[in-house]
Amino acid sequence: MSDEENIVDPSHPRYESLMIRKKVADAGVKGMLADSAMIAHGRGEAFDYLLGEQTIPSARDATKEAAARLVRARSPILSLNGNAIALAGQDFLTIASQLNCPIEINIFYRTPERMGALLGHLKMLNTKLGLDVEILGGVPDARIEGLEGPRGACQSNGIFQADTILVPLEDGDRCEALVAMGKEVLVIDLNPLSRSSRGGTVGIVDEVTRVAKNLIQMIPQRPQATDWNNNQALQSALNHITTTMSNRFQ
Repeated sequence: MSDEENIVDPSHPRYESLMIRKKVADAGVKGMLADSAMIAHGRGEAFDYLLGEQTIPSARDATKEAAARLVRARSPILSLNGNAIALAGQDFLTIASQLNCPIEINIFYRTPERMGALLGHLKMLNTKLGLDVEILGGVPDARIEGLEGPRGACQSNGIFQADTILVPLEDGDRCEALVAMGKEVLVIDLNPLSRSSRGGTVGIVDEVTRVAKNLIQMIPQRPQATDWNNNQALQSALNHITTTMSNRFQ
């Protein structure tokens, strides 16, 4: 039994959520995350409460659509930030291996120390899993057009040249900038009202670890992309929340 399992009581009704929270806390101690990482996680967790901590039908449809677009892409890539790596790094490496595509680390608060910790963590998992996924982000040599500062840095053989990008837990400015560059942007965000959810090509309103596990199941099935209506899917997620809440105590 791991240290985390010893600390968190498995009989707790929200055991999985507490374990996820513990992963964020541990990654912060290891220097992988900015001080605001737990705040960002808590904001998403609040929306997950409203969803019933489950993958709702519209989110499953959106995940299937994302899988289809990743499969058909000429040059897909997974763009991961610190929280995504801390919570689902192993699963995202599996997904990248399924797609034969790289992962690029791109973080909002970029420092050499954080980048080193994240690169080291992913490389350790890569070796542990026996995979050979290319991990980028350490030597940026290009820029995301329209973004100033360190968060606009990227690699020419990664995000810059990709046509389809999976971006879990992305900030709105960067999502909009990637779309403006003509890329398909597949967003994982528990907030259906965020700029990332609304501005991306496909917005998956679901918790990142659930999405990663669903993608692992869906990608080998090679689903076909549709004429996706993102606004309709986001409205469906909002409708689920409002309907569930309006009948909560009836």
